[in-house]
Amino acid sequence: MFEVLFEKLDEKIKLSEEEKELCKSFFTPKKLRKRQYILQEGDVCKYVTFVEKGMLRSYTIDEKGNEHIMQFAFEGWWISDHFSFLTGEPAIYNIDALEDSELLLLSKQAEEQLMERVPKFERYFRILLQNNLIATQRRLIGSLSQSAEERYNQLINGCPNIPQRVPQHMMASFLGITPETLSRIRKQVASSK
Repeated sequence: MFEVLFEKLDEKIKLSEEEKELCKSFFTPKKLRKRQYILQEGDVCKYVTFVEKGMLRSYTIDEKGNEHIMQFAFEGWWISDHFSFLTGEPAIYNIDALEDSELLLLSKQAEEQLMERVPKFERYFRILLQNNLIATQRRLIGSLSQSAEERYNQLINGCPNIPQRVPQHMMASFLGITPETLSRIRKQVASSK
C-alpha cells in the first residue's frame, strides 16, 4: 500500500527509509468500492485523500440536478474539499469512487504532526499547493477563453487514458459541455488523424 505515495514523494522530496516508515504511521488506509462516497456535500471534510489505486471524482450538483465535475483523481493524485478541510465548514463537494479504489487518508491533525516530525513535508505540500493553484488558474482561463475542442485536447494530452476510464457524460461535465458536443468533438478529432 504506500508504493505509489512514495514514488510521488520521491519526485519532489527525498525521504530516508526511517522517514518513510514514520510517514506511514500518519496515514489511514481505506478501500472504497465503485460509487461509494468518501465525502458528501454538507459533511465536514476530515481528510485529504491520496489515491494509491483506482479513481475518484469531486463534483457539485446544481439546483436543476446537473453534476459539475471539478476534478478527477487517478493513481498518484490527491483530492479533497480543501475549504472544508481547512475551515471545518460544511463541504460543497461530493467525492466518490469511479472505480474500486485503495486510498490513504490524512487528517488535519495527522498532517500537522507529519510536517512537524518530517519537515520535508512542508516543502512537499507547498509544491502541491502551488501546482494546484496553477492548474486551477489554467482551467479557469481555459473555460473562459478556449473552445470546447481545445479544452478536450488539453484534457486528453494531460490524461491520455481518461476516455477508457471515465464515461463520456462525466468527461463532458468536467469540460462544461453536453455529451452530444463531446461526441461531435471526438468524431472530428478522430477523423483529422
